[in-house]
Amino acid sequence: MHKTPLLAAALAVTLTPAMAQEVSLFAAGSLKAALSDVAQDYSDATGAAVATSFGPSGLMRERIEAGETAHVFASANMRHPQTLADAGKGGAVTLFARNRLCALARPEVAVSTESLLDVMLAEDTRLGTSTPKADPSGDYAFALFDKSGHAEALKGKALQLTGGPDSATPPEGRNTYAWVMDSDQADVFLTYCTNAVLARKEVPDLQIVQIPAALSVGADYGLIMLEGAPEGAQALADYILSPDGQAVLADYGFDTPNGG
Repeated sequence: MHKTPLLAAALAVTLTPAMAQEVSLFAAGSLKAALSDVAQDYSDATGAAVATSFGPSGLMRERIEAGETAHVFASANMRHPQTLADAGKGGAVTLFARNRLCALARPEVAVSTESLLDVMLAEDTRLGTSTPKADPSGDYAFALFDKSGHAEALKGKALQLTGGPDSATPPEGRNTYAWVMDSDQADVFLTYCTNAVLARKEVPDLQIVQIPAALSVGADYGLIMLEGAPEGAQALADYILSPDGQAVLADYGFDTPNGG
C-alpha cells in the first residue's frame, strides 16, 4: 500500500459525483507497471475508476489526435504532450518523472560500461533499439548515437525492434524487452533502465550495463490534462504528482522531481 492515511482520507472527502466519472489515462509503455499501481491506489482512495491504456508515447499521441478519448496523458518525453498543448488539445505540460538509458545484453556477450561503445560498433553485434518518433526510447537511443562520434554507423546498424506501429508483439504476459532478448533478436538492446530492471526480473541472466557518462542520455517525462476531461482527471493528475504517487514511481526506479 503506497498511500498515506491522510492523503486517502483527503481524496475520499473531496470526491464529488463529477469526480466519480471514469477517467481515461493514456501513458507510455515504460510507465505501465508504475502507473497501474498509482491508478489502483487512486481508485482505492477515491472509489473513482481509472481506465488505463499503455503504449509507445508517439503512437498514443497519434491516437489522441485521431479522436480517441483520453483525459490524462503521461508521456516518456515532453515533446509529445507539448505538441498536444500547442494544438490547443490540453493544458500546460508538467515534468513528473525522469528516466535514463541502460543497455541490456545477452548473458554470453562480454561487455562492460567501458567497452559498451566498442561492443555496439562491432560488426557481429546485433544492436537493438525501439523505434524513433513512435517511441521516445528510440529517440533517446539515437541521441546517444549522436553523442558517440559514430552516429552514422550506429544508426545504420540499429535494429528497430519495438515501439513501432508494425513491431512484433510479445506473447501475452511477457515483458517486451525480456522477450526480445530471450528470443535472440538482439545481442545488446538500448532501453530505459526501468525497463531493463523489469526485463531482468523475468530473465535473470540478462546483463544490465550502465551507459558511460559521456554518452548518458536522460529522459524527461511529461504529464498533460486534455481538453474536455472530467473533474476527476485533475484529481488523478494531482495524485500522480503527490508524494504518494511519486513514491510509487521511485519504487520502480524513476527519478521523481516532486519527491517520493
